[in-house]
Amino acid sequence: MPIQSSVEIVDVTKDPKYERFLYWCIFHTKKEFIGKSIHKTYKHRYEYLKTMIPKGFRKKVLFYKGDHVGMIEYAPVEASGFPIIGENVIVMNCIWVHKRAAGHHFGKLLIEHMMEDKKGTTGFATLGCEGFHRVYVKKDDMEKLGFYSLKSMKVKHKGKKKGGCFTIHLMWMPVVKNAKLPTWNESKLMEGLYFCEHHPLYHGKHGCAELRFILEKH
Repeated sequence: MPIQSSVEIVDVTKDPKYERFLYWCIFHTKKEFIGKSIHKTYKHRYEYLKTMIPKGFRKKVLFYKGDHVGMIEYAPVEASGFPIIGENVIVMNCIWVHKRAAGHHFGKLLIEHMMEDKKGTTGFATLGCEGFHRVYVKKDDMEKLGFYSLKSMKVKHKGKKKGGCFTIHLMWMPVVKNAKLPTWNESKLMEGLYFCEHHPLYHGKHGCAELRFILEKH
């Protein structure tokens, strides 16, 4: 049986029964959803979704043989979780495929799905980290999916739990020849991100919650 016949990609922003996937990564998703109290537990995420879904934010979950094993979320720049600036650009907030589904090229399948869904854009942008201890949102993984680095910045966290230095890359995948290149708002990026509590650049991590800027150049 072909792999594709066992795959379903679902837009979880449109069906309330998939609401838990909007708040949790696929590897954190619990069987029991805690309902309205999740809006308090994940306040920043709730506020982001409430504002940005009407503006074009989408999250898709890939089910393989009924099991949720992959996800991708993306939005126009005005609804993105990243401080990326561009004209007619779609920003990929996140992509992840669980290791139990490795080897099926589901990452590329999710990218193709996003590109098909957002035909007419000039290109796709995202962030990739290099030298960071987390295994996801890695620059190398973004390159394997078709992105390349436009610019980068070496930083470290300012909080109490200071880690080592790492590099943030602005990644780009154009679909139109000679497309105008995106850029980022560096000051906003240094504040950290608010759209997802699980992202390694989330403002509340590393003892940084009381700071305005959680990152500093190195």
